Amino acid sequence: MPPALTRLLTDSRALATLAVPLALTQLAQVALTTTDTVMMGLIGTEALAAGGLAMVIFNQLRTMGVGLVTAVGNQVAAADARREKDGSAQAVAELRDLVRASLLLATLAGAAGAVLMVLVGHAVRWLGQDPDVVDAAQPVLYAMAPGLLPCLWFQAIRQFTVGMRRPQALLRITLASIAVNAGLNWVFIHGTWFFPDLGLPGIGLATSSVYALSFLALYVSARRDERLAPLLSLSVWKTRPATLRRLTGLGTPIAATYGSEAGFFSVVALLIGSFGTAALAAHTAVNQLVYIVFQIAVGLSHAASLGVSRELALGNTAAARRLQQTALACAAAVMAVVALVYGTVPELVLAPFFDTGNDKATDIAVQLLLVAAVLQFFDCAQNIGVGLLRGLDDTKGGFRVTLVGYWLVGLPAAALLGFAAGLDTLGVWLGLLTGLATTAVLLLRRFARGLERLPAAEAAAA
Repeated sequence: MPPALTRLLTDSRALATLAVPLALTQLAQVALTTTDTVMMGLIGTEALAAGGLAMVIFNQLRTMGVGLVTAVGNQVAAADARREKDGSAQAVAELRDLVRASLLLATLAGAAGAVLMVLVGHAVRWLGQDPDVVDAAQPVLYAMAPGLLPCLWFQAIRQFTVGMRRPQALLRITLASIAVNAGLNWVFIHGTWFFPDLGLPGIGLATSSVYALSFLALYVSARRDERLAPLLSLSVWKTRPATLRRLTGLGTPIAATYGSEAGFFSVVALLIGSFGTAALAAHTAVNQLVYIVFQIAVGLSHAASLGVSRELALGNTAAARRLQQTALACAAAVMAVVALVYGTVPELVLAPFFDTGNDKATDIAVQLLLVAAVLQFFDCAQNIGVGLLRGLDDTKGGFRVTLVGYWLVGLPAAALLGFAAGLDTLGVWLGLLTGLATTAVLLLRRFARGLERLPAAEAAAA
């Protein structure tokens, strides 16, 4: 076997050790929202619309809050590498302070997000939404809003455990939460045992309860880990202001990037909605498939990002460069298999989404699925690119690049191909592909240039 291939396989196995549990955790979290959606649908169409509106608001704020604490994992990975390298007490103190600062940041973001969630829930009435749907959504938001705090506390502890390369408990807890969420949904909706019949708001209460239980489970698990327990400090009042400012400075562009990406896909859905119900149904189905597969990219992105932070803290620039190549190679291999399935049995892939009589929506979805087969290569690459830049602490650069790729290239291309060129939904998706491809190229180029500047900076410091 050629040495280069041997090295790639070795690096791939090392990357998969962290990437696989992270990707499976992401997929399990998708199952949580899917369960909620199914339960809403069982209540009725209006409940599904109201609950869906509440989930859109909650998920937008949750996603941005998660972005705020995402950089914690990179900082923990770098500090842990320095601790292993020289065993200094300073690195241990830095790790404790990072945990405290991340929990304080999560608390501030969760409290602000909860208030904003309630305010937005009232404001959507003036954005053209059905008043009856808004009225039904508000109690769900009231029940979900408190859950944002334990949700972000969970994410802060998650980033700590992953940065320390101890992600094993994450998957077990997330998988258990799926069953707990389904059970609590049923109990709170229907008033089983001694619980009152809450109807739709019961789903919101179940969501908050699951986040609280998940946080407690992860915290207890970390406390039982001999390597993590000495570093897990809840004394948030002892947080160094400089550490909090550093995490906020790194996390804010990530939160903005997540918000920008979510907004971009929302605008794309609005564009496609102008082509009719069949077009929007096809878009929704294929977009959900892309979103599911995207969780694999998220796992690879986080693992590569933490690896880059760790290797650079140890001064291994060459190893950091290899991580880029390994992550992209793994992503390409997985996406090639997905593309093969999309291209050979599209009707089978789409069968769960459409009934046999919806031929128009199915025909559009088959076209979009072929575009998605190519699009997912670039979608995966751009997500890995964002993670690699996070490993360089270049979160602002990643945000600026995504603004260019999504909004200055992708959206105009989608409008041009969809409307001016008359390609309708297919054209919008081709524009989406163009935007993601541009973003991926720019992000990976910026990472390569960032690595090139590191030796010069190290030499100057020496």
